[in-house]
Amino acid sequence: MNYKKKNLIFIGMPAVGKSTVGIVVAKRLGMQFIDTDLLIQEQEGKLLREIIAEAGQDGFLKIENQVNAAVSPENAVISPGGSVIYCREAMEHYKKIGTVVYLKASYQTIKKRIRNPKKRGVVLREGQSLRDLYDERVPYFEKYADITVCEDGCRIEETIENVLDAVKKRRKKYRRRKKLDKGTSPKLK
Repeated sequence: MNYKKKNLIFIGMPAVGKSTVGIVVAKRLGMQFIDTDLLIQEQEGKLLREIIAEAGQDGFLKIENQVNAAVSPENAVISPGGSVIYCREAMEHYKKIGTVVYLKASYQTIKKRIRNPKKRGVVLREGQSLRDLYDERVPYFEKYADITVCEDGCRIEETIENVLDAVKKRRKKYRRRKKLDKGTSPKLK
């Protein structure tokens, strides 16, 4: 397997647990963890809300695209911000360097976790509701996902185990396919 494809990129709505799950998955798999929101803040020398206030949503997306498209770690779990799915260049880059894991949760689950979108730092356009944002983003998450892990009704530990199982199955399937491509067949039992 190409070493760069060993990266895992977590996508999903705010409050779905990309960072929380990502940190534990990285630790369990012996990988580094990268939160690209922190990289953006470091590059710009400002908090995300300050960047958005100064540059606007479109300006922020340009910065987000540039930072995410430049991330090229080896053997890492990457947690980009939820709006990265609007950044075509960044998402194409992520598809090349890793496996995209969509942490999926229902709107009801997200609403319960976020409670107050403004306090949580969720950026909504004028007149846009959290439901509108959810409905807008889900097709993008589904488009880019290599693996989808539904976490409705799961405790965090269950979500982590479900992610680890899904990644293990995908890697096993990839290795099996690669062997077949080389002309060797898997051993029959």
